Parts: sequence; structure tokens; C-alpha cells
Amino acid sequence: MQKPDTPTLHGIGRRKSAVADVIIETGNGDFVINGNPGFSYMQQHVSRIAVIKAPLEILEQLHEKNTHNFIVKVQGGGLEAQAQAIKLGLAKALCKLYPDYRQSFKQKGYLTTDARCKERKKYGLKKARKAPQFSKR
Repeated sequence: MQKPDTPTLHGIGRRKSAVADVIIETGNGDFVINGNPGFSYMQQHVSRIAVIKAPLEILEQLHEKNTHNFIVKVQGGGLEAQAQAIKLGLAKALCKLYPDYRQSFKQKGYLTTDARCKERKKYGLKKARKAPQFSKR
């Protein structure tokens, strides 16, 4: 149970088929993804961790560190798409917490949804654009 005076903020991010629900609450700086520590959930992959924590770098230049806990529930997609979905959800939630920094997030592109997704398969083709081998006779 959470204390009623503790503000919690939500942000939802999407990328391909991954959907991330990010909750920010006051705490000591824990980053939890699906019940696991963030570093171990992303399999100690440094670039994925950097993608996730990119929106926090803007705030860490001006605020104290380790004042909020980040609880993430993410499903669907691969780890790379999940990391990008978490980044978008985190940026949206931080905009609610610090509205003055919205312009900084927009300039860096953290609030832009990447709308690219897998193209559907067409009939008569093996994949979306791959055709069967042509036979002249």
C-alpha cells in the first residue's frame, strides 16, 4: 500500500509491439522492470540501459539524484523495443513531474513515438515483399 501523500505519476510508452507502463514515486532511486532490477532485466546490456536512462540525464544535471523510484511493467516485443518503450514512458511521466523541461525533452526527441512497425504479409508473396523465385518456363 502506498501512502496517500506520496505522488505517483504514470507514463505509457510504445514501440513496435512493446508497451511499457512507467510509474514514478518518491524513493531512493530504485529502477525495477517487471519485478527485477533494471540492469539484470536488460541482461547487463549497457547500451539498452543508456537508452532507458537518457531522459534522466537531462534532470540529473539540475536536480539531486536518487529521489524517485521507477517501477516499470513492460510486455511484448524484444528487449530493444522494450527499452525504447520504457524511454518514451519515462519521458512522458517526467514531463508531468517537471513541466518546465518539456521543451528540453522535445528537442532531444524523447517525446516522439517511433511509429514504424512490421509490414503485413501480402497474398502471393512469401513475406511482406519477398516474391517466390521466378521461373521462365
